[in-house]
Amino acid sequence: MTFEALKPQVTSIITSSNSVDERLLAICQLLEQHIDYYNWVGFYFKNGDKNELKLGPYVGEPTDHTIIPFGKGICGQVAVSNKNFVVPDVSAQDNYIACSITVKAEIVIPIFLNDENIGQIDIDSNTPNPFSEEDERFLEFVCEQVSEIL
Repeated sequence: MTFEALKPQVTSIITSSNSVDERLLAICQLLEQHIDYYNWVGFYFKNGDKNELKLGPYVGEPTDHTIIPFGKGICGQVAVSNKNFVVPDVSAQDNYIACSITVKAEIVIPIFLNDENIGQIDIDSNTPNPFSEEDERFLEFVCEQVSEIL
């Protein structure tokens, strides 16, 4: 399914009457089911006033990384830089937190609310170098939609 075809489904999930966590999980499920190379899809959010991220809803293999300090790993770096981070080959990253030996690539896109980075969507792929600029634009759209319910 194309990114354009998924956008109305994302919007439909966002505008549903389900709880925020149910809607976030539904987005994770939608992306993981319809994009072949999205093998782990989840959200991390700033943990109160702490300089760390806390795992939110996700789909994929269980992870021990429920809390990530700012600056650590790809997610922690995005929390500091406020910029998208596309990693075509995780083995080439010095500051990478391995979740699974099958993960080959990762993309992390920040979520902004009132110009503040409050979280991010994190996607792992078992396919080397699968992410394109189209993935970035689509995931930016997803994050904009998500920010409306937070």
